[in-house]
Amino acid sequence: MPMSVSDAHKELFGRLYHSIWNERRLEFIPLVIADTHALGDPTVSGRGVGPENYRRQVERFLTGLPDLRFDVHETISEGEKLVVSWTISGTHRGEFLGVPPTNRRVSFNGITINQIRNGKIIESTVIWDGLGLLEQFGVEMPVRYEMLAVIDR
Repeated sequence: MPMSVSDAHKELFGRLYHSIWNERRLEFIPLVIADTHALGDPTVSGRGVGPENYRRQVERFLTGLPDLRFDVHETISEGEKLVVSWTISGTHRGEFLGVPPTNRRVSFNGITINQIRNGKIIESTVIWDGLGLLEQFGVEMPVRYEMLAVIDR
């Protein structure tokens, strides 16, 4: 997996994606996430702040996908930003996004833009394929993109 993470961000990157997400070492969260950290995620209403809010987000994902695996594909690290392209895969064994467990194996992609200051993440903006995940859960979508393309003609 080719990655280019600046030396200044390597330890932070390893703790966040390897230790916290893949090894479930949530005690690392306060070492990585600043007290003022703001999380922007399309599946979270409002904007929570700080390490405890981030912990709740990790726990929410692990409840729904207890065997979750975070795979990083690409990174861009420059100045105070660390941008990460990733895939999460796991088995839907707990309630997630309001959907009861389906026991289906799922995989979805996303991008996170992390703003870093003084060695900690102060803001994370996450964009991920929630619609694709709901479809993998078997949730019927009222309108499909393919249908919209036909209607617009």
